[in-house]
Amino acid sequence: MFPLILVTLAAGTLVHADNAAVLPFVNRTAVTDPVQASLDWIGESIAETVRDAVAGKGVITFSRAETVEAYRQLNLRTLGPLTQASMLKIGETLDAEQVVYGGFEFAPDPAAPSGVKEGSLKISARILDRRRMKQSAEFQETGNLEDLLTLQAHLAWRALELLAPKLAPPESEFRALRPPVRLDAEENYVRGILTRMPDQQERFFLQAARLDARFGHPNFELGKMHYDRKEYRQAADWLQKVAPEDVHYREASFLLGLALFRFGDFAGSQTAFQTVADAVPLSPVFNNVGAAQSRRGLPQAIDSFRKALEGDPNDPVYHFNLGYALWKKGDFTAAVDRFRAVLDRQSDDEMATLMLGMCLKKQNTRPGDPRLETLERLKTNFEERAYQQLKALVNPAKP
Repeated sequence: MFPLILVTLAAGTLVHADNAAVLPFVNRTAVTDPVQASLDWIGESIAETVRDAVAGKGVITFSRAETVEAYRQLNLRTLGPLTQASMLKIGETLDAEQVVYGGFEFAPDPAAPSGVKEGSLKISARILDRRRMKQSAEFQETGNLEDLLTLQAHLAWRALELLAPKLAPPESEFRALRPPVRLDAEENYVRGILTRMPDQQERFFLQAARLDARFGHPNFELGKMHYDRKEYRQAADWLQKVAPEDVHYREASFLLGLALFRFGDFAGSQTAFQTVADAVPLSPVFNNVGAAQSRRGLPQAIDSFRKALEGDPNDPVYHFNLGYALWKKGDFTAAVDRFRAVLDRQSDDEMATLMLGMCLKKQNTRPGDPRLETLERLKTNFEERAYQQLKALVNPAKP
């Protein structure tokens, strides 16, 4: 486990550490041949693969959502060509140390049947180092369109070697940077993340999941969609399909814990949250482990809530949950301190006021009083990147 100061910072403070923003790759062929704009999805696919691969090996990256928001703030088209100044602006907006960018060109095979996308692909990339104000030499991958995922994986390995050579595996292992999936599944998944229409997104993700059961990304997205719709059983079904080697596994496990908790599978919820806590020992995760244990009537809930509070002594949620667990145990004196701590931070917390009064009167559970049952408070945000930033500060991988 990381020292207390690291857990505290990760719970609510952004820290500075080397990181990388991966921008969508530009479809350069479409600039002169608008018909080829149908291949724009490839540029997003390249970026996703590079982002996943380098993040999976320990490089701190910005999510696609954060990158898209930076484009929006600067009034830039997400898949459009960029000037050097625009790339610098995007990196500045994200506060990214390194910016990975590039483009691709597609040469159709004249012998291919009408309407069939076959031909050769050339992908080129550079890395812009904002801190040193220099950029890498261009590196390229060329091959057939049907070999897109292999080309992307190799490009990702080369990017990782430049960003953090100590984290890069031998070149012979580059294929393992991302589990291989079917190209048509990849296309459907990427088209899903590109569309803004929820019904279309779901159709694309479902198709991707049907085409390749090994592909965790659409399972994760479908799990999130069902969770947002409060369809917790369906969410859990999809999230359970995300495999441990998937880059989204820990986030999926955290969301799985929430979904299972919501529909009453507290043992399953505890297991999911504990899986995350073993890899990312942050206060919100310990808190949720404790909430699931508390619903099961397990005394270990107190220890879990204490771990959460030790990591972030200023969060009223952790004070409340520990106080509630102590109250259920009958330790009224200790519970009083915790509920007072909640009210010191949130004076208008009516439930904490009620619980403080109960503790002062040394009153325990009132049978049949729904106000005093199932009061555990969950944390719903999973901030793994803050943990990875702190981890990088403790054990940096120098280029």
